[in-house]
Amino acid sequence: AFTCALLNSQPMGFYAPAQLVRDARDRGVEVRPISVNHSLWDCTLEPRADGSLALRLGFRQIKGLRQEDAGWIAAARGNGYPDVESLWRRAGIAPDTLERLAEADAFAALGLTRRDALWAAKALKAPAPLPLFGPDGEGGREPAVSLPQMTLGQEVIEDYLSLRLSLRAHPVELLRPRLPESLPHDRLGAATGRVTVTGLVITRQRPGTASGVIFLTLEDETGSANIVVWKKVYETFRKAVIAGRLIRVTGRLQRDGPVTHLLAEHVEDLSPLLATLGRPVVIDSNDGRADETKRPVGGSLRPSARHPREQAKKLFPSRDFH
Repeated sequence: AFTCALLNSQPMGFYAPAQLVRDARDRGVEVRPISVNHSLWDCTLEPRADGSLALRLGFRQIKGLRQEDAGWIAAARGNGYPDVESLWRRAGIAPDTLERLAEADAFAALGLTRRDALWAAKALKAPAPLPLFGPDGEGGREPAVSLPQMTLGQEVIEDYLSLRLSLRAHPVELLRPRLPESLPHDRLGAATGRVTVTGLVITRQRPGTASGVIFLTLEDETGSANIVVWKKVYETFRKAVIAGRLIRVTGRLQRDGPVTHLLAEHVEDLSPLLATLGRPVVIDSNDGRADETKRPVGGSLRPSARHPREQAKKLFPSRDFH
């Protein structure tokens, strides 16, 4: 219930939705995906067979989806939507909203893959249903097609583009075979001496009373790591520390009671590796909205000349407090 309330209060606080969901799942909470047949605008709690509660993600997590459209989807749902066209006709939402839902994999409960749902959404061109034409009008039956399966990496990238989080896998988990030297974060408690870790940068802090010391929080598929970057190390690796979204840090472990810190000696920006999870994506400027990423019309992924570091900056934003 607390996680649900935090998600419904975003943007706020120290951690982004991806970390809140991750923490809840690590503590045994079932988190259910967005569904056109189950979700409301806000995240909600649903009963489980064992008497406990599950957290259902709400439409508010979908970038660019309007609360008004979410209200119409819920109001016209009845016993559920059997397909994409029925949602279009009954809820009266625009085709571009259908595409946002498809990109967010919100039709999975209907047995549709992300690509199948997007294909069906793109077949509906009119801004609103025209009852005069019935099922043989704008929503006419399309010939059956066999669309290629998306890889897990592509699905995760699409999840982050649409929702800023993924219930499928953590990006570092997919890259783990290419990071043999990096110790998983859940093993830091038993490690000693000098180690190397790799993770997404979740937060950056530079307290005014810390004499230029920067504190980083990294996340991989097993947990988080606390990184301390002294001023001299920061001056040497400034670009990686400030701009990196996926970084590799080598240093010495230090323990203060139950808390383990890694004192950074070498910092490397591995953000370009994130672009290898799926196809390159187009990411434009976000006109000042730090939590939203613009996408091409229709949501298709296309090759981009942008540097992978800049793509990663929008795909996996960190919470920075300098």
